[in-house]
Amino acid sequence: MPRASGPLAAALAHRAVLLDGGLSNQLADQGCDLSGGLWTGRVLTERPDQVEAAHTAYARAGAEVLITASYQIGYGAPEAGVLLRRSVALADRAARAADHEVWVAASVGPYGAVLADGSEYRGRYGLGVAELAAFHRPRIEALLEAGPDVLALETIPDTTEAEALLGVLAGTGAPAWLSYTVADGRTRAGQPLAEAFALAERSPEVIALGVNCCDPQDVGPALEAAASVTRKPLLAYPNDGSVWDAAAGRWHSPPTPVPWDLAAWRSAGVRLLGGCCRIGPLPSPPSPPACARGSAGDGVRPAAARLVGPGPDPQPC
Repeated sequence: MPRASGPLAAALAHRAVLLDGGLSNQLADQGCDLSGGLWTGRVLTERPDQVEAAHTAYARAGAEVLITASYQIGYGAPEAGVLLRRSVALADRAARAADHEVWVAASVGPYGAVLADGSEYRGRYGLGVAELAAFHRPRIEALLEAGPDVLALETIPDTTEAEALLGVLAGTGAPAWLSYTVADGRTRAGQPLAEAFALAERSPEVIALGVNCCDPQDVGPALEAAASVTRKPLLAYPNDGSVWDAAAGRWHSPPTPVPWDLAAWRSAGVRLLGGCCRIGPLPSPPSPPACARGSAGDGVRPAAARLVGPGPDPQPC
C-alpha cells in the first residue's frame, strides 16, 4: 500500500491524526538490549529487524505516524549517515505494509540526547545557536535525503536549540513539527512557553507544534500557551508521568497513574496525539477514551485506544 496519499499538513487541516508511542519501551518488550549511549540507536545498528518489528506493532495498533529510530544518532558517530537513512527505510517498510495510510516522521532529537547524560531534560548546554545549528545540519540533511514525510524536531528543552533547528530548516521547504519537553509551565531550561512557541509560529516549515516526553499534567497548560501565539495545529505525546534518573539509569514511576485529559487537549487544538516514553501499544483495545470515540467528525481512528497503555522503558525516548 502507498505510504500516504498526501502531505501530513493537509490531513491535519481537517482531522486529527494518531502518532505512535515510545520506541524504546516497545523494543525492550521485544527483548532488545538498549544499554549504552545509543539507546534505540543500538538496536538500529545491531538489530534493524527489531526496529521494523516495533514500527509494525504500532502500525497494527492503529498509529498513522511512525517516528524513526534516529533520535540519538549524532552525525559524528561511526556510520551515522547510514544509520540515519536506515531509520527512515525501516519505518517506510512498516508504513507500506500497514492496512491504512501511514506517514513517516524522521526523529531529530536534541543535542542532549547524544550526550546520553539526561541533559535533554535540562537544556542550556553552554552552546550557542551557531554551534547547535552546525551539529544538527548534517543530521537533518541525511534524514531528508532518505525521504521522510516530515521531520520530528522533538524533546527540545530550550529556545536556543529550537532557534538553531528552525534556522537549519529555513528556506528548505521541508515540513517539520517542533515539540518541546516542558515542566511546570516552562521549557526544561526555564523559558516561558509562549515565547518558545512563538519561534515556531514564524517558521513556514513548521506544520504543527506542541510538547512531548513530559508529565501528562503539563500538557494542558503548554497547549494553552501555544494556542495563545499560533493558529498552527497542536500536538501532544507525553510519557506516563515518570521521571528519568540519568545517574541511576532508570525511571521513577509516579505513585499512581497520571490521567490524560484528552477531551481538554482536543478542545485546545491538538491534531497530532500519541505517546512517548513508557507508552506502548496494547494487544487489544480497552474501552475507548475520549480521543478514540469513532465519529467521522473528530477523525481519530478507534484503534487509538491501544496506544495509551503504559509499559516498562529502560531508557528515555
